Amino acid sequence: MSRAVQDDLFALIIAGGRGTRFWPWSRRARPKQCLSVDGGPTLIQQTLARITPLIPVERVLVVTSAEMAGPLAEQLPDLPPENLLVEPVGRNTAPAIGWGASEIARRAKGRNPVVAVLPSDHLITHEARFRAALLACAEAASQTNALVTVGIEPDRPETGFGYLEIGAEVGQWHGHPMRRVRRFVEKPDAETAARYVAGGQHLWNAGMFVFTAEAIRDAFRQHLPHTWAALERLRHSPERLNEIYPTLERTSIDYGIMERAPYVLTAPVDLGWSDLGSWAALAEHVPASPLGRARVDAAIAIGANDNLVIAPGKLVAMVGVHGLAVVDTGDALLICPLEQAQRVREVIDAMEREGLEDYL
Repeated sequence: MSRAVQDDLFALIIAGGRGTRFWPWSRRARPKQCLSVDGGPTLIQQTLARITPLIPVERVLVVTSAEMAGPLAEQLPDLPPENLLVEPVGRNTAPAIGWGASEIARRAKGRNPVVAVLPSDHLITHEARFRAALLACAEAASQTNALVTVGIEPDRPETGFGYLEIGAEVGQWHGHPMRRVRRFVEKPDAETAARYVAGGQHLWNAGMFVFTAEAIRDAFRQHLPHTWAALERLRHSPERLNEIYPTLERTSIDYGIMERAPYVLTAPVDLGWSDLGSWAALAEHVPASPLGRARVDAAIAIGANDNLVIAPGKLVAMVGVHGLAVVDTGDALLICPLEQAQRVREVIDAMEREGLEDYL
């Protein structure tokens, strides 16, 4: 990678999600990105540590919500305070990314920096491979002015992810072939997902994007003109954040920009990646235990297996039960079949209706 591109490479970490699917482990005061899967560094700490060998912390910006700003600041003591961008209201990922890219362009003072947009709560086990792919994407974005996305080579017919339908190879950067993205595909049913994996022309959409500040600004101007105009006002008058930000269109970067953009490239890679989007996905990365998978002080299993238990600091005994998720946080306890863990959203809705704000 050319030194000029690397010197102008910034990271924008999106950390505004509440992680409601992981209640009660994930709470407003301790969101998913501030949790540790295995007792080591938290997900947001891992995200920052993965990129700092390439991008100094001074060129890393984090976008989050007001309720999560405090926990994130505690998690990232080396992040300059001015690099924590706090949304006055949540407007989904397109405004968050547009604002962050605009702020990066303002700080770059006339240059055209490359911006790598990264989720804060994903797991990547092949970190060196990830950094190599990120460099290749940055070089491709700089030289082609395309919007570039990281595509994950699927290893199973997953119905919980969006997919990228890929076309011809357009070139290679640092040994990484770049393919045209024909279209973004919504989460498929099981039969369609199996066909995608067998056909070899689809990748998982990991929600990681790389582009120049000028390329994303042009994309906003073309596809979200109202938000682009508001972001331009904000760029020139950052002190008007609380006034301008709520006027931005509430939409995702995928729907608002990427699905409409005419020239999108992707780098197919195997990163040992997981979005940790469900208790079942998380269970694959929690330490093995006689109970199944668990973070506990001690475990006794009598005719019990294939469970997921999160109860740090406790001895947990299970008798004759299988396939449960048990999550104990001291003031709240969740027990449900792992196969129904997606219904935790119904618990959140019920607590909101009943005014149980202290437990959210």
